[in-house]
Amino acid sequence: MDKNETRLRRARKTRARIAGLKVVRLSVHRTNSHIYAQVIDETGGKVLASASSLEVDFRKEVSNGGNTTAAAAVGKRIAEKAKAAGVTAVAFDRSGFHYHGRVKALADAAREAGLEF
Repeated sequence: MDKNETRLRRARKTRARIAGLKVVRLSVHRTNSHIYAQVIDETGGKVLASASSLEVDFRKEVSNGGNTTAAAAVGKRIAEKAKAAGVTAVAFDRSGFHYHGRVKALADAAREAGLEF
């Protein structure tokens, strides 16, 4: 197994547990250059809010989208957008990525901005 297969295996297990809970989830995806976050409804069929380090106004604030500073800013932004959409509690779906570094920075910033998970 390579690294991506093991990550996808972890992601499948996590998503199966979250699907059983029937709650809104905060899904995170990261690449070497950017980080993305989406708030997805209980059925998994509709994105309620999204934020990424690729957004035009975000790029004016942070020059590099692939570090913990950018991840924290995306976490704060996704929490604000989720609260505007009426979502306060979510399940954190790290998409198989280890809870460390940029993923942890995004989660901590989202919690500080008011999301509960």
